[in-house]
Amino acid sequence: MIYNNLIYLLVVILILSTSSVPTEPQIATWYALLIFLGKGLLFVQLARKWFRVPRGQASYYFAAEQRLSILAVASLAIDVYLLDCLYYLAKIPFAGQIPALMHIGGLCLFFFYLVIMWIIARSAYGEIFDRSHSLRTFLGANLKTNLAIVLPWLILTLASDLLQLVDLPLVQDLLASPWAEPLLFLMFFIVLVIALPAVIVRLWGCTPMPPGEARSAIEAFCRRQNLQYAEIMLWPLFEGRMLTAGVLGMVKRFRYLLVTPALLETMSPVEIEAVMAHEIGHVKRHHLPLYLLLFLGFGFIAQLSTYPLLALILRSDFFYTALEISGKTANTAITFVSTFFLLILILVYFRYIFGFFMRNFERQADLYALETMKSAEPLVSVFEKIAWLSGKIRDLPSWHHFGLGERIDFLLYTQRRPELIKRQDRKVRGALIAYLALLTVAMVSLWQMPNDLIENAPKSRLAAIVQQKIDQEPKNPLWHHVLGDIQFSRKLYPEAIMAYEEALSLNPGNPEALNNLAWLLLTAEKREVVDPDRALLLAEKAVKLKPAGHILDTLATAYWANGYKNLAVETEKRAMEVEPAEKNFYSRQIERFQSTDFSPTGH
Repeated sequence: MIYNNLIYLLVVILILSTSSVPTEPQIATWYALLIFLGKGLLFVQLARKWFRVPRGQASYYFAAEQRLSILAVASLAIDVYLLDCLYYLAKIPFAGQIPALMHIGGLCLFFFYLVIMWIIARSAYGEIFDRSHSLRTFLGANLKTNLAIVLPWLILTLASDLLQLVDLPLVQDLLASPWAEPLLFLMFFIVLVIALPAVIVRLWGCTPMPPGEARSAIEAFCRRQNLQYAEIMLWPLFEGRMLTAGVLGMVKRFRYLLVTPALLETMSPVEIEAVMAHEIGHVKRHHLPLYLLLFLGFGFIAQLSTYPLLALILRSDFFYTALEISGKTANTAITFVSTFFLLILILVYFRYIFGFFMRNFERQADLYALETMKSAEPLVSVFEKIAWLSGKIRDLPSWHHFGLGERIDFLLYTQRRPELIKRQDRKVRGALIAYLALLTVAMVSLWQMPNDLIENAPKSRLAAIVQQKIDQEPKNPLWHHVLGDIQFSRKLYPEAIMAYEEALSLNPGNPEALNNLAWLLLTAEKREVVDPDRALLLAEKAVKLKPAGHILDTLATAYWANGYKNLAVETEKRAMEVEPAEKNFYSRQIERFQSTDFSPTGH
């Protein structure tokens, strides 16, 4: 459950962190609310239908949970991309200064769908797994488990936003450096990962295992294995009735051994030692830092793969059809396409690459227990009990741990052929070497790649393709508008102006084309292109057609460029009222208008 939810929550984080706040909703609020409620009712009905599972069939329960979790992700995507929920979440107090608050609101919306699922699932869970949990306990256990997954992201995003608010030149200059922010993020992330287990065990309500025979036996076993740890904790997962154990933490001071009361009650002393041997195997084989490496490696691989993936999609007609239907700018469309491919990459990477290492790390831990216990029988007995008491899940496949039946068969087979232990270690070591080689190539490629290659290379290809579209449909203003956006982003100003002017000759009432041309005439880095007088005329016309926040900001900048500072400030305040989520940006604009004079070379 936890590992599937890891992927779902990563997708949710991607959706929230890569989506921009719209200046106005696409659908009227009341219609959006009706769609939201209708979607919620459909979710409830499907949950009730899918959780009518046969008694004792755990696979049906997990399949229903998986389908509904995916549906929850899809529901959030609809809320973000169609119902513009970020527009409403941006109205949360202080969201303009701390965007993480808006993302937390989106995360709460996703958990709202999960809570509906868990409320309906509770009775089916009790029947299948023969466990009776109160609604509060069932919801609390699920929420705490999933919150631990997103806690690092929540802390990092909040810290990043708060750091941006520090009004010290030294800090701001540091953040402006291209490598400073990623480096600070990496350092903070490592510190967070090291210390986070201390927070998680408290979040989960874990308590130190009381003195007694069971604790003394575990302590003695850990001493024999030379394992250092901070504490042995009782893990009250689902009132402690789950049959599981775990290890958290990469350093002694923040390393915790977790064991549920149900496991202690169900297993014999030798079986508990086998469980501990498995968990110690993760520490001895350095699996926890390797998981951290796999997470960080994903960032490098994702960055490197962006360009070739974009190159493929930008040659398809579907991209331009979607562009025309959505009415979005080319830059926005490129961002959306990048997000889409990043979503696919997340699913592929964590399901297959990360999943491959997880399965084989678990197998290594199983084999460590086999070596330690001198027999497969204790751990096999543990797995058989878990399989039976957890809803007869022995033959249930698992993408992250191998199924319990597979693990049992492999342990018994390896007991007869001990040489397979070293073969498994060589398999993992070879896979890690190959992965590190791939990661090194990615890092070197990123280091040598020009900063603007990923951004501009697709745009160069896109400009050529859009020009072909113009040749095919010369009277379609959309293609000229798109070409203008692309050439503007490439700083090809004369070409951009020509494209915008052609778009306006075909559709004079296009506020976005008017606004973008005005902004170009105000912010071009070439002095000979800047034309504040014409920019003011264009911006005034654009605001009459569509008084959106970003268009008002263009008009305010045009007033400032023409020496009308008071009008510039008043207009920027209007923009702030229309788009409160960007209050921080508009405030800086007002400060700039009041404290400086317009200079064409200052842009």
